[in-house]
Amino acid sequence: MAGRKSDFTLTTLDDLFTTQEMRDEGKVAKIRDIPISEIDEFPDHPFKVRDDEDMLNLVESIKERGVITPATVREKEDGRFELVSGHRRKRACEIAGIETLRSEVVDLSRDEATILMVESNYQRSQILPSEKAFAYKMRLDAMKRQAGRPSKNNSDPVGPNLVGIRSNEELSDETGDSTSQIKRYIRLTNLVPELLEFVDEGKIKMRPAVELSYLDEDCQRDIVDEIDLSESTPSHAQAIRMREFANDGKLTTEVIQAIMGEEKPNQKEKIVLRGDRVRNLIPKNVPVSQTEDFVCKALEHYNKFLRNRADRDSR
Repeated sequence: MAGRKSDFTLTTLDDLFTTQEMRDEGKVAKIRDIPISEIDEFPDHPFKVRDDEDMLNLVESIKERGVITPATVREKEDGRFELVSGHRRKRACEIAGIETLRSEVVDLSRDEATILMVESNYQRSQILPSEKAFAYKMRLDAMKRQAGRPSKNNSDPVGPNLVGIRSNEELSDETGDSTSQIKRYIRLTNLVPELLEFVDEGKIKMRPAVELSYLDEDCQRDIVDEIDLSESTPSHAQAIRMREFANDGKLTTEVIQAIMGEEKPNQKEKIVLRGDRVRNLIPKNVPVSQTEDFVCKALEHYNKFLRNRADRDSR
């Protein structure tokens, strides 16, 4: 009858003219041991491969049982292979002295490979903020390119912005991070490496880091210098204020020092000695590397002087 859905599902030609056994054999044929020397890393791979305890356990496992789950590679135009997933397995084989990596060769475009590469790392037990930041950005960029842009003559109102919204929502469903949190992570890719490292170490929280990501590189590096000097990182409120000054074109080195020199709530009082003032009181023959020792010894002598004077006054 017209309008009635078919009672059967349209199958692919592969399903029609091959058996399951033949399809399984075809898949197995794509799995082979490939010399590691012929496998290139995935460009700008965002996930770090660490030689930690987990890696040592993986090395022992591979020595005993080999690579149980094959890595995934794609063949390049020059005949070499590009690693899509299995970077830890590849590194473990290198440590174990194994010269080949059991891999499945797949036919993927660069964008398809990017999406698979990011997806295959979601199950990691520990993912650094910087890893998520670049992974999410790569994943969304690839998804948006795959979605394409609507034709100029297309009356459908779905445009690039809506495509981006749908990509964010899809990524949110896959990862469990909200679309707002995903946007925050992607903002972190605008930080200079030193600030991003502070985020990974937990020294700078997400929200102040996002505010700092809107500053230009020179301002960010001034903040890095001030963090090294004061041994403290900006709070969310301080980061907001620095961004406001930057928007007005007034964020100078002096403003950064003034803002970060303010005592934050619940912050222990810290003593900050400005270099020029201290240096002028130290003999020029004392190296900069010995400044702290010189200041401490000077304070010891001054304390001794105060104690002796107090003893004399009490007599």
